[in-house]
Amino acid sequence: MEKRKQFIINFLYFAIILAAAFLLLKFGLPLLSPFVIAFVIAYLLKRPIRFLARKTGLPKKAVAIAMVLVFFGTIGLLIALLGFKALSSAGMLLRNLPQLFSTYATPVLTAIFDELEGAVTRMDPNMLSTLEYLWNQFIQSLGQLVSSLSVNSMSAISSVASSLPMLFIKLLLMIIATFFIAADYDKLTGFCMHQLTGRAREVFFQIKRYIVGTLFVCIRSYAIIMSITFVELSIGLTLIGVRHSVIVAFCIAVFDILPVLGTGGIMLPWAAITALQGDYAMALKLLAVYLAVTVIRNIIEPKIVGSQIGLHPVVTLASLFVGGQLFGILGLFGFPILLSLLRHLNDTGTIHIFRTGREKKRPIEKQ
Repeated sequence: MEKRKQFIINFLYFAIILAAAFLLLKFGLPLLSPFVIAFVIAYLLKRPIRFLARKTGLPKKAVAIAMVLVFFGTIGLLIALLGFKALSSAGMLLRNLPQLFSTYATPVLTAIFDELEGAVTRMDPNMLSTLEYLWNQFIQSLGQLVSSLSVNSMSAISSVASSLPMLFIKLLLMIIATFFIAADYDKLTGFCMHQLTGRAREVFFQIKRYIVGTLFVCIRSYAIIMSITFVELSIGLTLIGVRHSVIVAFCIAVFDILPVLGTGGIMLPWAAITALQGDYAMALKLLAVYLAVTVIRNIIEPKIVGSQIGLHPVVTLASLFVGGQLFGILGLFGFPILLSLLRHLNDTGTIHIFRTGREKKRPIEKQ
């Protein structure tokens, strides 16, 4: 009975912690995202600010303000320009989608129907009227689908455009908060650390060191995966005769980092457009390259990421899937790091969540 009570207490304890963490990440993080991003930027600029302040002898606040200005004046401006360019290109493509369908897809579909009509005429001429009716219904439904896709996509872009004022406010808050946090970084972090004493401070620094190290390990892991994908695409596209295969492979490999779209976000539409243009052989070759790259990535990703952060490939694969389903990109990267952190804290004896098997080995060794 005492063991059951202890199990229930531990279960409720960890359930409350997990529920609080879920609510904080799901609802609290989006509300505080400008300040969280500002703190991350200030943390990244911390060492350059200290280095320049020590070398130049200028006040640290002045150096911090200058560094933040340089950061947002270069990287921030570049990201903004690329984002606006991508949105405008996507909007233009979606507006012209019905025209592209009528220009490229309709002639190809008509040629397919002519061949099919000839084959049916040779087999059974009585089925010709039924075939024409079904074909007209298919073309009409496909045209309506393309038109609705264009309209819905444009409405989605319009809704994004309508949310730009709030996005601008958040961006402004982030920039202002970055200035304040970078200027008083040591004072703010010192105040927060002063609230932690004894074991809590030791655990915090242990978690900080591990998360920062694991984050760079994850970045290195995905850089390895992107490099392998780039090599595979370069070889595959070169073998099937794609022009400028190396450049195309590099662009697709960079796009492959996105978890929702990935390689299929480019390869599948490319194969579909090639098939609609009548080049079925090239479409099949592109599809074969995509399948090969996808299969190899699904095999190596859990192994590479799991080996780098100390998790089994099955656990890594499950955490990638669950994290992506719950929190999107943040969960895709954060869940494996969280599980790796729990494993590290459990192995070091900071927390006791699960048994590792070492408890049984020690008495045997003593005997």
